[in-house]
Amino acid sequence: MSAHSIHEEESHGSLGGYLAGFVLAVVLTAASFWLVLHGGFSRETALLGLAALAVVQILVHLVFFLHMNTSSSQRWNVTAFTYTVLTVAIIVGGTLWVMHNVGMNMMSR
Repeated sequence: MSAHSIHEEESHGSLGGYLAGFVLAVVLTAASFWLVLHGGFSRETALLGLAALAVVQILVHLVFFLHMNTSSSQRWNVTAFTYTVLTVAIIVGGTLWVMHNVGMNMMSR
């Protein structure tokens, strides 16, 4: 079994797919810069808009460049990615929770 036969059934994308991903990434990046530089939005609206654009940017990279999808051949990659995201969310969320509680308890004294 050669190294080439292992990857033959996997789709590594086409030039059109890479160009579509690149264009989407550039448009989303430009939209983020415009949102910040425009200055016509409230702080909360700008932060929510940036967060939404960031999530879409992550999805574009996952689909167009990392070729993650719901096919059975990608099941382990999606499982590992989901576990990683969950672990990072627990660590970041737990850290923010602990720091908030420490700050609130220190303010009471």
